[in-house]
Amino acid sequence: MAQISERMPILVGVGQTVEHWDGSDIAKAPSPLSLAAQACRNALSDLGIDQDVTADIDVVAFVRLNQESYAGAPTPFGKIDNMPRALAKQLGADPARAIYTPAGGQTPQSLVNEFSEAIYDGEAELVLLTGSEAIGAMKTALRGSMALDWSGELGGDLEDRGFGKRMLNEYEVANGLVQPARAYALFENAWRHKQGTTRKQHRALIGELFAPFSEIASKNPYAQFREARTPDYLATPSKENFPLADPYLKWHIAQDAVNQGAALILTSVGKARALGIPESKWVYLHGYSEAADKIVSLRSDMTQSAAMHATTAEALDTSGLTAQDIDHFEIYSCFPCAVLFACDALGIDWRQHQLTQTGGLPFFGGPGNNYSMHGIAAMADTLRNAPGTKGLVLANGGFLTKEAVGVYSTEAQPAWTPIRNKKAQAQVDAIAPMPIAEAPSEGTVESFVGLYKKKEAYSGLITGMADGKRFMARVAPDDPAALNAVVDGDPIGQTVSIEVTEKGNLFRLA
Repeated sequence: MAQISERMPILVGVGQTVEHWDGSDIAKAPSPLSLAAQACRNALSDLGIDQDVTADIDVVAFVRLNQESYAGAPTPFGKIDNMPRALAKQLGADPARAIYTPAGGQTPQSLVNEFSEAIYDGEAELVLLTGSEAIGAMKTALRGSMALDWSGELGGDLEDRGFGKRMLNEYEVANGLVQPARAYALFENAWRHKQGTTRKQHRALIGELFAPFSEIASKNPYAQFREARTPDYLATPSKENFPLADPYLKWHIAQDAVNQGAALILTSVGKARALGIPESKWVYLHGYSEAADKIVSLRSDMTQSAAMHATTAEALDTSGLTAQDIDHFEIYSCFPCAVLFACDALGIDWRQHQLTQTGGLPFFGGPGNNYSMHGIAAMADTLRNAPGTKGLVLANGGFLTKEAVGVYSTEAQPAWTPIRNKKAQAQVDAIAPMPIAEAPSEGTVESFVGLYKKKEAYSGLITGMADGKRFMARVAPDDPAALNAVVDGDPIGQTVSIEVTEKGNLFRLA
């Protein structure tokens, strides 16, 4: 076997935690800090050594909390001014670098990519990555009019990387694309139409796709929602599985009412040997990639993800593998089309593979930007239990916007070196943006979403094409036929008339 470089980055510790707080005892309410701290302690324990290594931690990176992911976001119980250093203080660590990341579900895998390179370059030795969400506790406390205190003034050096690039532009917001479910439903309906299936058939497909996810979550001790759901239950609207944004029902999307934390510890082969961390704990990053797509309205094809295609191809290529060589998958599952698009990009049949190690965001739980930290931790456990096998993690952020991919194994890749290029990003950037129709009067429906409030349909929006340019429009409030088309019909391909107003476009059936 070839010599492994002492600088080779490895994942050596993983930790997760979950709390099922019911609100009966306010003293037991979890907080983002308490959940992250427990996950980190679990990761430190997972190293399998008696030695206390907290003094050796030179980087702590904390994934940005969901309630702090955009300017002016409400923080009803306050916030800590320096979350990574507050965490380090709880652990007894004093890292040289404290990082608070941008928002985005791709962030955990992106951090693994970044700090694997930093470790190889000698810029870091022992890196702690962590994140958590206590959205479940927040919602429970607010419903019960309980006052929690999640504030703290710590000060100290902090590398705050901000919120990240905005995922929407003014045109999209004006025309109703203001929530993730709406964007994903547009992708979902466009993909469904391309397959030639009906709305009812696609709901059945979603049930078939996600029932195995819920089965895995039901057996995962770190899952927030441990109840297996049948395909029929998932495909059928009901009091407990009500419509949100067509075609989505409640249990088709990421559930954010969670109390979960996760942590990863990265180091080099040389440092691991010096600390005595057993090789049975070592997990190697074989290949990786990341890229960001254009905003939704400018994408040339609503039925696939260019960023997923580019990043999965590069991660597999740099690992010397194909998708057929991968034994275990952890595919981001905030919405069904995220999984379907990923399988299309990988060229695999979703019916033939287990696509999650956790149970997925609708059933394991969707802890904000940090879900894939759990996915990577679960993948590490899977690989340790099956030495030599290969696993692929795909993490997604925004509106199928930001993708980060990692290929892992307990078996080393001796020739590993950092990827010093932006190949995947260049491929995505090379795709010409779709031009926008500034003042269309008529067009053809490309995709659509029906919108619900309190389980009742009230509006909808479409994307369409007019003379080779895309437009977006909302249902005209005085056209019940247009509302019915997006709620109960299948208007893709139909001609609509468009009224351009100061507050955005409205459409009516032509």
